[in-house]
Amino acid sequence: MSSDNIVYRAAVWIVPLVIAIVFHEVAHGWVARWLGDPTAAEQRRLSFNPVRHVDPVGTVLLPLSLAIAGAPVFGWAKPVPVVAACLRRPRTGMMLVALAGPGMNLALAILGAFGLGLLSASLGGTLPASGAPRFAADILFSFLMVNVFLAIFNLLPIPPFDGGHVVEGLLPRPLARRYASIGRYGFLLLIGLLVVLPMLVPGADIVARVVGPPARWLLGQLLDLARAIA
Repeated sequence: MSSDNIVYRAAVWIVPLVIAIVFHEVAHGWVARWLGDPTAAEQRRLSFNPVRHVDPVGTVLLPLSLAIAGAPVFGWAKPVPVVAACLRRPRTGMMLVALAGPGMNLALAILGAFGLGLLSASLGGTLPASGAPRFAADILFSFLMVNVFLAIFNLLPIPPFDGGHVVEGLLPRPLARRYASIGRYGFLLLIGLLVVLPMLVPGADIVARVVGPPARWLLGQLLDLARAIA
């Protein structure tokens, strides 16, 4: 199947994305339970079954539309529930819970680099233009890119991203409460930053200007690792 085929393109991007966001959310729940909050476990969200984490828009509709359009693919899952009051040290705990998601994506990206390097080595350093080995290589490359992007993207220091929870934990309590209140407009803020703002102000593309440079640097380092393994 050609890499230009819509089904092929959707599979190459959506499968890695679903894996990445499911592991991201489960990592939040793991760390929350470790720090004293069993909420995610009690609601059966510490499962790798994608059905338990699927958000119809963020996990299915948006990524599929982006893949078909040939645009960069991203998405989100239903957030794992975390009750800060149940954590042994709520402010510090919420920061650690927030960092667990991007940390998991970084670990997965490193695994993707190893997988890509080992696949290339097994094929003598040359990837075929088609067939199962090419599909596997495309999946691994997409997996690497998706996890790098999610790790960096979620560290944006604004609610409702994980970086926003880190900033909230660092701010004085009164200011942190006001800052956290922005999160109630999370979806609108996300659409505004990613879609509306770049349309109105072409130079204000946050993804290209803020997420892009560190993501490209990290991706380059991991591809160097893959080449070293190959």
